[in-house]
Amino acid sequence: MTEKLSTEYEQRLLQIRRNYEHIMSRIAEAAEKSGRKPSDIKLLAATKTVSYDIINYAISLGIKYIGENKVQELNSKYDDYKLGDCQLHLIGHLQTNKVKQVVGKVSMIQSLDSIKLAKEISKVSIASGLKTDVLIEVNIGREENKTGLAPERLNEMLDEISEFNGINVKGLMAIPPICDERTELCKYFEDMYKLFVDISRKTGDNISMDYLSMGMSDDYYEAIVCGSNMVRIGSGLFGARSYT
Repeated sequence: MTEKLSTEYEQRLLQIRRNYEHIMSRIAEAAEKSGRKPSDIKLLAATKTVSYDIINYAISLGIKYIGENKVQELNSKYDDYKLGDCQLHLIGHLQTNKVKQVVGKVSMIQSLDSIKLAKEISKVSIASGLKTDVLIEVNIGREENKTGLAPERLNEMLDEISEFNGINVKGLMAIPPICDERTELCKYFEDMYKLFVDISRKTGDNISMDYLSMGMSDDYYEAIVCGSNMVRIGSGLFGARSYT
């Protein structure tokens, strides 16, 4: 039984390596199609439900960014990560009462979606002698069941955030609606890229548009072609997730 489990584990690692090589090839192809270099695109491994040993293996392959969805899961793995020069991001929704649990541990919070949350991140960061990098999450499809800021509120929020000394806004993040047609999906990606470019002209002391984080396992190729420079890939790298 032990030998069988060992073989299955080794097979899983081999499959992850193959997935990684395939993803990097597709990223390179999409980058070139969009007029950029493969190195312009950042691959973030979305590690929800993935055990720390598998995450560390992915890091050993060359992954430079990993992202956890939930604060509790991030904290349960934190001491076992072998990050090296790999950055740890929080990519899921963050409640204000859990900000203290992640500031100082993560390199970036990708899910800033309210002034209230921005104030808390800034306050906790200042108290810790830090500045925390964040991305503003935009609800580009205006879906009621999703978190994120309405696109038309983005400028207003940036004006307020520009006064906060404990955070640096580094760009935007979005999860578009599920679409039956690729053309419809690409329209959302294109709208996000337009927002990203427009906001790039509105820089402040703590605002710079360095990252446009959009595209996941099923649509990262289209996202890159439409302008994304960071994609968040989970099942495409690690295989189907198990929630049991």
